[in-house]
Parts: sequence; structure tokens; C-alpha cells
Amino acid sequence: MPAEAAPDTVGLVVGLVIDGHEHRDWERCEVDSDLLTPADGWRMSIGLPENQGRAAVPAYVRRWAPATLTLGGQVIMRGRIDSVESDVGKAEHTLSITGRDLAAVLVDCSAPVFTARQCSLDEIVAKMVRPLGVTNIRVDAGPSNRLGLHDKISVDPGMTAWDALQRVCEQNGCWPYFAPDGTLVIGGPDYSDATNPAVGQLIMRWDGKGNNVLRLSEKKDIQEYYSQVTVLGQAHGSEHTAGEHNIRATAKDSAADFHRPKIVVEADCENVGHAQRRARKIVADGKLAAYEIHARVRGYRVLGAAGIGGAPLWTPGQRVRVLSEPHGINDMFYLMRRTFLCGRGEGQVTELTLKPDGLWQPDVGHHKRHKYKAKAGAGGIVDL
Repeated sequence: MPAEAAPDTVGLVVGLVIDGHEHRDWERCEVDSDLLTPADGWRMSIGLPENQGRAAVPAYVRRWAPATLTLGGQVIMRGRIDSVESDVGKAEHTLSITGRDLAAVLVDCSAPVFTARQCSLDEIVAKMVRPLGVTNIRVDAGPSNRLGLHDKISVDPGMTAWDALQRVCEQNGCWPYFAPDGTLVIGGPDYSDATNPAVGQLIMRWDGKGNNVLRLSEKKDIQEYYSQVTVLGQAHGSEHTAGEHNIRATAKDSAADFHRPKIVVEADCENVGHAQRRARKIVADGKLAAYEIHARVRGYRVLGAAGIGGAPLWTPGQRVRVLSEPHGINDMFYLMRRTFLCGRGEGQVTELTLKPDGLWQPDVGHHKRHKYKAKAGAGGIVDL
């Protein structure tokens, strides 16, 4: 059964750089990155020596200070400090620092209120995020999504910048996330064996031979899983074009062996194509929420991988093959979430959350082979 893999041989340590000052010796640290959750986060705790018990926290350790996280000399996150907590007790003084990546300001703050017509995706994204200080932007959506003009885009008062950004991205079949270097990326997953092959394999056998996971669990759910989704909407008219009413599109999961229909009303839907993409995405999201694998492994690097400079760090967006005899699993999966953990006496551990390969964001423009069918067990998503 489960057998511990060999620990990292390079002695990886998470470093936190604030105003040119770097610290690496932590009582406990946690660095989380999740493709489905905006604003990746981190938390560090350090016990201060008794002879520094009365010393003030350095002035550069402050709320909103820019911070960079490194691991093995590689930048894994750029963001800002959210909170600084100094806890003093009898013969102890603990300093805890938490922060998030550069998506935090988009999640917390309201988007600029505007209404625009005949704008491309690049222009819309820039209008939403540049006023909040996000200047490094890369749009990886397909040419049809990136260069196509939207008849009308409105951001209502009180809507957060992330909600507005997520809405326009979903209409274009893509997703926003921040790269480790702080660049806002508008794009999606790469399921191609040629450009994104499996980085490694997680193994759990009954006899323990070759096992490299500390723990592996499989979860199946049905709460958000729908057999069929219908999107109803309407398009606003302009001075050049008439409005379109009674827009309707339906997508069905051909693998579902149950009847769980859902109807969604979209107030602003440009055409039937947008409604169809929305319906397929809701079906795919339900299938995505219905199944996941959790794994816990030793170290921060991909198990069994090799390459220049050693194996890569575990990173969301990687494809991983999972072989588990107790669960009856032997398939490819997509890494959605990764959490680096460390603590005194606990060593270095990574927690992984994996989803079925080819299922998340099946409509991204530059991955056409998944446009009409998302891999999920015995069947896929079809248009009705």
C-alpha cells in the first residue's frame, strides 16, 4: 500500500522576499495555487527568539507590501501582503504573514463602471484591470475570440473586477488566471500530448511496488451535475443592428444515465453561438465538480520526472497519469490545484487535486479538438 517517496534531494525551501529582504526559515508555510479559485494565497509563520521578544516587527513587513515567493531559485508567485499578525505569549513570539497573488485587488475591488460597443476581448480586459494596477496582460484565446468585436459590454456599479472579467471570459470560452511572474493570462488548458505531455505518474499498488504517494482519495458527487442544460437569452440592439430575442441553446451530457435538467437565463447573450458555449460550459463544469482525485506526495517536485535542472515543480495545468489499483484507476488527469506545505517536524509535502483530462474549459478557441466533445468516462457533451 502507500509508500513514502524519497524526499527532495535539492533541499528546496520556500523563500519570501519583501522589499529586498528574504526569509526562508519558517515554523510553518503554506502556498496554494488553484485554477478554479481566484487569488492564489500563502501563509507563513515564524517563531521569534526570546531575545527579540520585545523587538518591533520590521517596518517593511506591512499590509499591501509587494511580495515575491521563491522556491529553489524559481519565482512561484508575485503578490502583496494581506495581513500581518504578531502573537506574543509567555516565552514565545509568533509572527504570521498572509498574502495573495495579484488577482487579490481584482477580487476585492469594484470594476470601473463603463459601457462599450464594438470592442475586442483585448480592449475589454484592459479597460477592466488596468485602472486597478494590473498592466502585464497576455491574451491566449483563439483569434476568433480575441479579435472578434462585442456589440455591447456593460459593467454595472458594485460588480467586482474579477466578476466582470470572469463573465466576459466565459462568454468567449476562456478563463483568467495569473502566471507566477504576475502576468494576467486570458486563456485555457492545453490537452495536447505534443505540447503538454504528462509530466509524471502517481502510483498506488496493492503490493506497494513503485508506490510514490502518501495518500490518494477519489470523490464522486452529483450535486452540480446536470444531464442537460438549456440557456435562454436575448441580444441588445444597436443603431446598426436589431436586437435578437428568444435565443435558445441546449447541451446534453451523453454519458449521463439520469435525468437532471437545468434552465439558465442569460440577460445579455449576443447570439446563439454564445448561448451554446455557455450551455456546454455549464454541463462541463457540473461534470468537473462531480469527480476529483486528491493526492498527497512527498517533496515539491514532480515524482519520477527528469530534465535540465531536475524535475519540474508541481504546477497547476500539468497533466499527470494516475495508476491506482485500490481505486481501479489508470488514466490521464489534469492538475487543477497544488498546495506546498512545510513545517518543523513535518517535512516538505505537496497536496494535489486532479480532474479528468480534457474536461475543464472544453471550448477554448485554440484547442479545437475538444470543442464538441469533452472527455469524461464513457461519453461527452453534445449540442442539441
